[in-house]
Formats: sequence, structure tokens, C-alpha cells
Amino acid sequence: MLMKKSLKENYLTLFNSIFLLLLFLISSALFNLVEAQEYGKPWTRHIINNSSVGADGVKLADANGDGFMDIVTGWEEGGTVMVFINPGPSKIENEWPSVTVGNVDNTEDAVFVDLDGDSALDVVSSCEGETRSMFIHWAPKDKNEYMNSSAWKTEIIPAAKNVMQWMFCIPLQVDGKNGIDLIAGGKNDNAHIGWFESPSSPRDISEWKWHPVSKAGWTMSLFAVDMDNDGDLDIITTDRRRGMRGCRWLENPGPGPAQTLEWENHFIGGKDREVMFMTLADMDNDKLLDILVAVKPRDLMYFRRNAIHSNFWENFTIKMPENTGTAKGINVADIDMDGKLDIVFSCENAEGKSGVMWMSYRQNVTDNTWDAHDISGTTGTKYDFVELLDLDGDGDLDVITCEEKENLGVIWYKNPLFKNGRVSNSK
Repeated sequence: MLMKKSLKENYLTLFNSIFLLLLFLISSALFNLVEAQEYGKPWTRHIINNSSVGADGVKLADANGDGFMDIVTGWEEGGTVMVFINPGPSKIENEWPSVTVGNVDNTEDAVFVDLDGDSALDVVSSCEGETRSMFIHWAPKDKNEYMNSSAWKTEIIPAAKNVMQWMFCIPLQVDGKNGIDLIAGGKNDNAHIGWFESPSSPRDISEWKWHPVSKAGWTMSLFAVDMDNDGDLDIITTDRRRGMRGCRWLENPGPGPAQTLEWENHFIGGKDREVMFMTLADMDNDKLLDILVAVKPRDLMYFRRNAIHSNFWENFTIKMPENTGTAKGINVADIDMDGKLDIVFSCENAEGKSGVMWMSYRQNVTDNTWDAHDISGTTGTKYDFVELLDLDGDGDLDVITCEEKENLGVIWYKNPLFKNGRVSNSK
């Protein structure tokens, strides 16, 4: 009797264990299904600022030294340049504190840079249209006055006035002397890429000198990277129009008179395509920097480099879904934290379609078709830069961008990967 009872109890224990295991597996599957469906929905959008018209790009830097990345944006139609101060994770869903640092028309780009070395981040704006000029917005030296618009001073760079329609600018120490120099590029008539040489006294605005180093058609991107491993920074650019269109890099000849002359041009690819914004990433984990470019109408081009001293680039095309606008911005990061790099892209001409999405590959990074996941939904039609940052401090990367046509303004989308301290999606 004791033996039979023991056997019966063992069977009962085994049955209970199997039942609990099945219950756990079913519950987990249902949980993952529900959460995966939620992750497939458009992400929650939060407004950073929509007080002006025509937000055109976002650039990041820690302007007030609190450890959080702040934003500068030019409003093309609104004629203002504004800085938005990151309030930190606890208040990140509220509208950010802001300051207007200058009022200039046709602002196409704005970037942070401490030009005069006083530890206060100034802003440089590039203007197209009829303005055709670049401006320095000098920050107040007193950090307590940084949010006071009247404490900022705006000056036109004489060497840039009416030279071309200016599209883009990045700070870079080019010649190894004086303050930070500025790499800049424009579009249409007399368009060039070149650099502004900082004088010994950067505040002496009349002494800034312009050195064009390459013709351009319509400059879309500028990156500073040591492409030939010779110790100085070269320029990578995407150009969407005319004879210099495509993705290419300009070889920095090194300090000396040659830096003020034409730099040697090296085409990477896309000469027959309308290339838009680009980004850099080591997609295949071979410790060589690859290039990804958004290409109209709906392609993403992946240029894979084989060797540091090689100008041969393998070219792969990743197809965007049909339910999107036309390609505009692009960035790369591990969005779902599965150990593989994903692509986030933005669009213009997205009427009734998705304007911001992210894409993941299944097997190989060189696959032609990736899985697409919505971010913005169908609200918004003309997006711009894409920046990826963990704004709410929950461990995953959120998406920062701006929308110009429907005046959503400067916005961010909350990544729903982590919810209430736990993973909310499963692949």
C-alpha cells in the first residue's frame, strides 16, 4: 500500500509540474504576442517644441554641462534659431526649456560650437534662399545668462555673405592653429564645400577666411573622418545634384598651403542616384567604418569598406517599404537590443504614409529586404535628421527628429522596448 501511494504521489507531482510548465509557456507566448503587437504600433510622440514654423534639423551637445544632451534647431520658415535644454529623464515628456539665440531667415542648419574658447557653446547657422549667408550666434559668457535671448549676439560672417545658398556646417580644427574652424557646404549656383579659417581672435568676425576645396551641387551631409589613416581628418559628403552628386570623400592634404587649395576627391558610390543624408557605422563588425545613405525614392544604400587604405567599396541596396514617404534621414543603432545593428530612417513626401520607421535584418546585414517596423504612423509628412538617444533613462534608444510641413516641430518618439522595467517585445 505504501509503495502504491508513493507511486501515485509521484505521478501527481509530475502531472502538476508538466501542467505548470505548459501554463507558463502559454502565458509567456500570449504575453510576448500582445507585447510584440504593441511594439509594432506607432511609438508615442512627445513635443520638445513647436513654437515656430519649419523646424529644419536637430543637432546635439551638452550646452549647460549637466550631462544631458541639448538640441539646437533652425526654423526655416519661422526665421528663428533656438536652443532646447534637456530637462532630464523625470521631466523629459514635458516641453523643454528653450531660448531664441538669433533671428535669421531661411535657416537650413544650426550647430553648437565654442568658437571663442570661453566654455560657452555658441551656435553657427547656415542659411539658403535669398539670405545666402552664415551667422555666428555668440553665447553669453555668464552661464546664468545662457537662457536669456537678449544676452546672445548675432553676427553675419562677412566671408560667407551672398557666396552661395549655405546648407550645412560642422566644426573642425583644420589647420592646427587658432580656434576651431568650420567646414561648410552649399547648393546651386557657385556651390562649394570648403572651410572657414578661424583667426587668432575668433570674435574678430571680419578676419574669418573662406577656402573652397571642392565643387558641389547640393550638399546634404558632412562628416569629418580620417579616411586614409594618415592622422588628419578628411571630409565625407553626400551630394544630391549635378556633376558631383553621390557619396564621396575629400582628402585632407595636411597643414600648409595645400589645405587652402582643392582637395583630392574620391567617389564612394551613388553617382547615378539622388543621395540624401548619410550616417557612419561598422555594420559588419570588422572594425572598418561603413557608410549608409538614404536614397530617393525609397532605397537605403550600404557601402561596405574592405580595407582602410582601399577605395573599393562594396555596394548593397536595402529596400524601404512602399508604405513610406521618400528617403531623407538615416541613423544606425541596436534599437531592440538583440545584439544586431538596426536602421532608423525618416522621410519626406509622406502624406498618408509612415514618415519614420526602423528596420532589422534577419540573417545577414547585406540582405536586400529587411523587416520594417513603424515609429511615426501616418502623422507628419516632411521629417529631417534622425538622432538616437536614451532620453527617458530606461535603457533603450529613443528617436529625436523634427517635422517641417505639418509643424509637428521638434519631437521625440519613445521606444517601447522597455516598459515598467521589463522587456516589452520579443523577436
